Amino acid sequence: MNLSDPIGDMFTRIRNGQLRSLSFVKIPASKFRLKILEVLKAEGYIKNILVEDEKNKRNLKVDLKYYEGTPVIKEIKRVSKPGRRVYSRASSIPKIQNGLGLSILSTSKGVMSDIEARKNNLGGEIICRIF
Repeated sequence: MNLSDPIGDMFTRIRNGQLRSLSFVKIPASKFRLKILEVLKAEGYIKNILVEDEKNKRNLKVDLKYYEGTPVIKEIKRVSKPGRRVYSRASSIPKIQNGLGLSILSTSKGVMSDIEARKNNLGGEIICRIF
């Protein structure tokens, strides 16, 4: 299967899994997806990430997180898409829900949250926003 937007597909799988109240979702593995999921885990939006090998295919098993039966991730939205890339300077990275949400950026120093990017004075491509 050829995907034109694998990161958008990952977010859709997470969104759909939480709508069905699944305990985990499986996502085809890549280094970039793993880095994004590590940021989500560090910020407390997902429980755990496991790398599984099944029949010569690597998958990421993402344990979804719930609080009192409701998903922790209320909204996960792709900002920079393959057809329209969105970049931002460190000084103009938007705050999501007055600092309650999170943006994930791809910078020259790797994938990081908007808080880390502002602290390190780094700009880059805004991959997604989460609330």
